[in-house]
Amino acid sequence: MTAAPGPEDDRRARFYESFAEVWDERMNQDEVGKRLRLVFGRLLTEEDVRGKRVLDAGAGTGLFSRSLAEMGAQLVSLDVGEKLLELVRAKCATRTVAGSVLDLPFPDGEFDLVLSTEVIEHTTEPRRAVREFARVLAPGGKLILTVPNRLWRPAILLANALHLRPYMGYENWVAYRDLRSWVEAEGLVVESQEGFNLLPHTAFCRQAFDFLDRLRPLHPYMINIALVARRAASR
Repeated sequence: MTAAPGPEDDRRARFYESFAEVWDERMNQDEVGKRLRLVFGRLLTEEDVRGKRVLDAGAGTGLFSRSLAEMGAQLVSLDVGEKLLELVRAKCATRTVAGSVLDLPFPDGEFDLVLSTEVIEHTTEPRRAVREFARVLAPGGKLILTVPNRLWRPAILLANALHLRPYMGYENWVAYRDLRSWVEAEGLVVESQEGFNLLPHTAFCRQAFDFLDRLRPLHPYMINIALVARRAASR
């Protein structure tokens, strides 16, 4: 019997690696800028990062890793392939590791902080990725996740069908309630969960529209989800 292909053989899982050299050029700066403001403006403090063992799980080209390094993290940046990791190393001082978020190559309790933003939906098993993040989180450690809201996935499927957004990777988006339940099932305490990006166009990711994210009753219906959780101080 032939073994099922692993992540290193899966072209859909390695979609971003296939055009790593031009990813920064193709990146929507407004959308990325919004997540950088969210993570480093509100969800993380310097105390969470400085001197702490930090994993950027799904580092991409290294924009979030660069900010973590500037804040003084003992940083590890993980992504699926060496082309991406070369770009990460060019942006900041970090230890890079090629691997999958579905099978993290680290021992239990290795990190004080795990950050993963818009990553787990690009895997075959987002829940397994959450399980892995919880596993490598140390007692008292913090997990920060962002992911697209499954409520909006039909709009993306339509855009792909109309060739408005050609995409060849996995898109297993996560429901608002499911994300919280998955994290809690791994023994973590959810400190906050919110939606962001109310309107379906990247122009609305600009800072001028950040005030829309304060409409808390609409959070479960927004395009993206942000969650902050913590491992209890003793396990």
